[in-house]
Amino acid sequence: MNLDTPMSATPDRAETGSPQMIQIARRQQIQDAIFHRLTQGFSLLVLLALMGIIVSLFINAWPTFQKFGVQFIWHVEWDIINEDFGAAIAIVGTLASAAIALLIAVPLAFGIALFLTETCPVWLRRPLGTAIELLAAVPSIIYGMFGLFVFAPLFADYMQVPLQKVLGGLPLVGFLFGGATNGLGIMAAGIILAFMVLPFIASVMRDVFEIVPPILRESAYGLGCTTWEVVRRVVLPYTQKGVVGGVMLGLGRALGETMAVTFVIGNANRMPTSLFSPGTSIASTLANEFAEAADFHLSTLFALGFLLFVITFVVLTAAKIMINRAEKAKGI
Repeated sequence: MNLDTPMSATPDRAETGSPQMIQIARRQQIQDAIFHRLTQGFSLLVLLALMGIIVSLFINAWPTFQKFGVQFIWHVEWDIINEDFGAAIAIVGTLASAAIALLIAVPLAFGIALFLTETCPVWLRRPLGTAIELLAAVPSIIYGMFGLFVFAPLFADYMQVPLQKVLGGLPLVGFLFGGATNGLGIMAAGIILAFMVLPFIASVMRDVFEIVPPILRESAYGLGCTTWEVVRRVVLPYTQKGVVGGVMLGLGRALGETMAVTFVIGNANRMPTSLFSPGTSIASTLANEFAEAADFHLSTLFALGFLLFVITFVVLTAAKIMINRAEKAKGI
């Protein structure tokens, strides 16, 4: 009888505990469903906002696209009085200044990230990393004021004039260094943009370099690899997506930057003929003319904004395709 007592008591405890467990499981299912729908709603909200921006830009830009068609993209004229508009000047200025910014910022950011993660002393790593991140918090208007009042005079005296004297007479590249040496222009805008996007790219690269498992680095060093070989054969392949993502983040900031570029690009609605020539970008054109625009002129500015979105989308899509092809080539 003593042996039967625990066996008879066990079903009683299971029966009293079973409804509680079922209730807890149901409550957890409801909580999971609510959490899933809530996070899904947040994601859809962002998607809806993006679609709303695209649709509103296209609707407001439709009169311009209807009048000029596809040739609006490569049309050079920008005549407000006669309502003859083209986006070529702004597109060239946007792409040229962003390209100069990336050519300067990406190598610097790569070197900074490698120094902070591979060779920097421990006592210097945190304050230096914090100082670089603080550069990202500086407002763009401050960069613009610095570029106009401090950088432009120094750039004109110590870079433009010497470069024009040394390289201006060369047969193939001399035309790139022609024009007035007043410190303003496409190259000045690109350099200021490089200062602005540098902390973003460097911070992302540093973060992705730090997630590389230490055992991979130690194994490479144990095989006799140098620091550069470890970076090239271990760190970069492991963090390829993050590195490209950081560069694309900087490119997006460079393409859409407004106030800093407006201060130093020169704001001239003519096609630039050299790196020192004044020009304009899509963002600076919007900033300069949006307040006084009306009717068809306003529609044209919306068309420029839509083109800026398309350019950014195309660049990000190309970067994604490039990453996917590289991963397929490696068999990932």
